[in-house]
Amino acid sequence: MNHELSIAFIGGGNMASALGSGLIGKRCGAHDVHVIDINPEALKHWAEQGCSTATAADETLSTRRIWVLAVKPQFMKETVAGLRPFLRPDTLVVSIAAGISAESLGLWLGSADQPWTRLVRAMPNTPALIAAGATGLMAGGGVNEAERAQVQLLFKAVGEVVWVEDDHAVDVVTSLSGSGPAYVFLFLESMIAAAVEQGMAPDTARRLALATVNGATQLAALSHEDLATLRERVTSKGGTTAAALEVLRERDFRGSVIDAMHAASRRAAELAREFS
Repeated sequence: MNHELSIAFIGGGNMASALGSGLIGKRCGAHDVHVIDINPEALKHWAEQGCSTATAADETLSTRRIWVLAVKPQFMKETVAGLRPFLRPDTLVVSIAAGISAESLGLWLGSADQPWTRLVRAMPNTPALIAAGATGLMAGGGVNEAERAQVQLLFKAVGEVVWVEDDHAVDVVTSLSGSGPAYVFLFLESMIAAAVEQGMAPDTARRLALATVNGATQLAALSHEDLATLRERVTSKGGTTAAALEVLRERDFRGSVIDAMHAASRRAAELAREFS
């Protein structure tokens, strides 16, 4: 096992658990993982795997080279204040909290004169819970190439990874892949509801809707053709698909999705200002 991948999760909830399940026994040992959570119940499954655990920051934290901040944004500033005494010059901090800018984290971990730059912002999404996630990563100025590779390895354990340049780009990631599963779930709910209204059994409608979206995304991922071409191949002139798409165009489906994503991105930026 690679000792350099020694990790502390500050917050042991669902996303931390997803990352841990992708790493332990594959890319690091359970003894390389330390988990801190104020809720003892959240620590039980970590301890059962052989990880060290604590309900507050302790000296063990200083022995873990990568810290993953996985607490709710509203608790982040207070949490970071309790972690600072255990920072070492080679500690690499990774935040998966939405709405907390790299600038704010740097100031909280360091100072106005010397902000902490050994920092990576990560925006994963909930499909990471089944190792099918999409994560956007942004590195601070103090992160070297070897450390970028380590963080990428961590998040590749739960899905696809892309790098972006700044906090604004992380907000865009939030609006696309971070919030994106909710858009897909709403679309699925609507498809299922329409089928049920027309007399289909709910279980049958759900199976067909899930298989359709899953198949369409796999086809898009594997095809060399662009999405517009794939859409056109399904659409015969004067046919059923054309009739359906015409309704979506009349209701400005495309514009609604674009407006929704802009709203999510703006809200991410607003949260960053609120939490700072």
